Amino acid sequence: MPAWTSSASTEARPARRGGVPRALPAIKAVLFALALLPLGRLVLAGTHGWFGGLGANPIELITRSTGTWTLVFLCVGLAVTPVRRMTGLNWLVRLRRMIGLFAFFYAVLHLATYVWFDQWFDVQAIVQDVIKRPFVTMGFAAFVLMVPLAATSTDAMVRRLGRRWGALHRLVYLAAVTGVLHYWWHKSGKNDYSEVGWYAAAVVLMLGWRLFDRLKARARG
Repeated sequence: MPAWTSSASTEARPARRGGVPRALPAIKAVLFALALLPLGRLVLAGTHGWFGGLGANPIELITRSTGTWTLVFLCVGLAVTPVRRMTGLNWLVRLRRMIGLFAFFYAVLHLATYVWFDQWFDVQAIVQDVIKRPFVTMGFAAFVLMVPLAATSTDAMVRRLGRRWGALHRLVYLAAVTGVLHYWWHKSGKNDYSEVGWYAAAVVLMLGWRLFDRLKARARG
């Protein structure tokens, strides 16, 4: 979930293919609002009974929804670079930090739902769960991998870390893989891989594209 930098001269130039569009602030505002819709839906369902309410098992619904949207934002963040290079719309990179931070935001909600409403802050039960249940282990691993990404997403940290920042933020690939494994093992008990299969395919496709792109660049060099 890399950050981006901006400059006044870049913002002032007229919009063009690959350049920074004048509507970028509005695009960011729309993206921000859209990213909050899943949370808004849960709040309205829980407080006003909209969208059918939270169902017979509200904790499961909230956990599943926040986990799903964490994966969605991780996949969208990973898709930025391939889409940018294929379309030439380089300004898309300026949306990537927001997308990554929303992935972390929903991961925090996902973990908080489990720790608070599912386990009621029972540390011993949580530790045993992490040790004994592989899908919980992978979920915690994915969250731990996302913490340094969110913590170093500011422009100040980009400057402070220098080249090490790019190496650190490659952890997003591992976070996406462990996130998919978390979801995969969770669904394995029900033998229902239909939905998680799409996320797995998306992550494999995007990581495969990066590998191919790197091998092609190395061959040229």
